[in-house]
Amino acid sequence: MTTYRVAEAAEILGVSNDTVRRWIEADRVPAVTAGGRTEIEGAALAELATSLQDDAARDRTAGPSVSARNRMAGIVTRVTRDTVMAQVEMACGPYRIVSLMSAEAATELGLEPGVRAIASVKSTSVVVERLR
Repeated sequence: MTTYRVAEAAEILGVSNDTVRRWIEADRVPAVTAGGRTEIEGAALAELATSLQDDAARDRTAGPSVSARNRMAGIVTRVTRDTVMAQVEMACGPYRIVSLMSAEAATELGLEPGVRAIASVKSTSVVVERLR
């Protein structure tokens, strides 16, 4: 099971640590505290990232006013596979990134909802690297 510390979750979502802590206190995202560290399960973080994207889609004024450049850290929110290809969706701050790749590549990278990854954008191609 992939988990994220508050600071990692904040970086992925493009918000402050305090915002993530407030969301935890408000039960917007479930978290567990073990050994003095608060952590969020990857799947729960992916759900929150998706809901934030939905909010941003409804309100186009949300998000930063600068464009994303080349490499964007984020979290995998959805993977759809068939026998040959996979569609990988990511939340990178307020941005939704979709990459098409071979199903074999997605499996080798271990891509699934909740996994942290980097989307590298070059022209119309998106390359996804899993962070370890």
